[in-house]
Amino acid sequence: MTPATANANSKYSGIVVDAKTGKTLYSYKADTKRYPASLTKIMTLYMLFEELEAGRMSLRTPLKVSKYAASRPPSKLGLKPGSTIRAKDAILALVTKSANDVAVVVAENISGSVSAFGRRMTQRARQLGMKSTTFKNPSGLPNSKQVTTARDMAVLGRAIQERFPKYYKYFGTRVYSYKGRRYGNHNRLLGRVKGVDGIKTGYIRASGFNLVTSVKRNNRHIVAVVMGGRSGASRNAQMKKLIASYLPKASRGKRTAPMLVARGTSAIPRYAELRNIPVPDTKPVLLAQVEVPDTKPLAFARPAAIAEVPDAKPIIAATQLAHGDIVTGSIVPVPQKADLKAALRRKSLAFNSGAGVPLPPAAAPRAPKRSEPVIRAVRTQTIQVASAASGAAALPAAPANASVTVAANNTADPEPGWQIQIAAAETEDGAISMLKKAQGRVGRTLRGYDPHTEPVEADGTTLYRARFVGFKSKTAAWDACKTLKRNKFNCYAVYQ
Repeated sequence: MTPATANANSKYSGIVVDAKTGKTLYSYKADTKRYPASLTKIMTLYMLFEELEAGRMSLRTPLKVSKYAASRPPSKLGLKPGSTIRAKDAILALVTKSANDVAVVVAENISGSVSAFGRRMTQRARQLGMKSTTFKNPSGLPNSKQVTTARDMAVLGRAIQERFPKYYKYFGTRVYSYKGRRYGNHNRLLGRVKGVDGIKTGYIRASGFNLVTSVKRNNRHIVAVVMGGRSGASRNAQMKKLIASYLPKASRGKRTAPMLVARGTSAIPRYAELRNIPVPDTKPVLLAQVEVPDTKPLAFARPAAIAEVPDAKPIIAATQLAHGDIVTGSIVPVPQKADLKAALRRKSLAFNSGAGVPLPPAAAPRAPKRSEPVIRAVRTQTIQVASAASGAAALPAAPANASVTVAANNTADPEPGWQIQIAAAETEDGAISMLKKAQGRVGRTLRGYDPHTEPVEADGTTLYRARFVGFKSKTAAWDACKTLKRNKFNCYAVYQ
């Protein structure tokens, strides 16, 4: 991004990080405070995934809806006070619809209140090394004290998929159906840019249009963040430029970056959870009797200059991961001999994806006898995450006038429904001009329908579709097209 463009859009900041090495490939105002908007929900889901992994919730757990949660402003599912929503549906509603009512439901069912959940989110952020982030609510709705940076969002975007690869897959959901309604994912790069597997968009007036994206292609992996876009289309176009310019510069080698693991989780553990530790079929032995493989010592990731969290203590409760390894406080698997590891393995719960073959149910764990303690240890070393150079080469963004778009409504991208397209221009300005011309020619016919531009790749060239969206039926879309054609416009109807 050039200085001139930066001055034209003071809200913009961005970063691209090589997920394999942790190296910053691009950075522009990456440490400047910004409002996260619905990027907040990435951390909300991180906290929910912790509950699922620890066994305190399952994908079928019904979450109660309070009057306060139901009263949250859009975007929302429209949940009713006193009703419930399953944890799995809550996940899907957050990654697709970005539902604010669901975010509050998750917060209240985990921590009892929004304020308590906000404190817990902030604590986890600090433990991950997000030193400039403060959360006050789980949705990202306006709060002057809820701030973050592009760099911190990149950390979170990497951490959630490293920590929860099983649940991270939900971020790739493109369409979600709930009680007869279909909700499309607001992330328009999914399925349109090769290698994009998530993760989240965000918008409030104070923040502009935000996006965290993960891309895996040709054995490369980057996490990129764009914050402060003037429209959804210009934000997406900038992200595409970042991906095209910096993905080829990412490493294709083995991973060398340390795992982004929260340092201590004192807000979660309860000693009673020790009763859930599975007991091996064979009698446990003391550590002195176990041959530890001669492998590289595991490391707890300790990002540089982490702000210490009050009362943060290492946990002593153990957790059962989905694949069966018993791990200690920072949730890193303990190296074990193959035969011992097999003895400790138990059947895991089937991943409730709706499409996979169900696995046999897990056997009920037995409480360990006091005389036969399960003892495990892990060798650790403190390491530092190398901070990337902040002076990375800047990437030119879309022209400032390209973001002054008719389609820049103050909501998320349009939900699935009938749309009409009148043109595909080489520039967003060209698409906007066509939309304005059509409105001026047949204004009454298009009254109540939103003009919208959308970038699309065609034979290596980016074109911008000029569309009107919001038609309730195919007939309404066809009728509008008939009027436009009579006025010498091309037009066709599409459901998207």
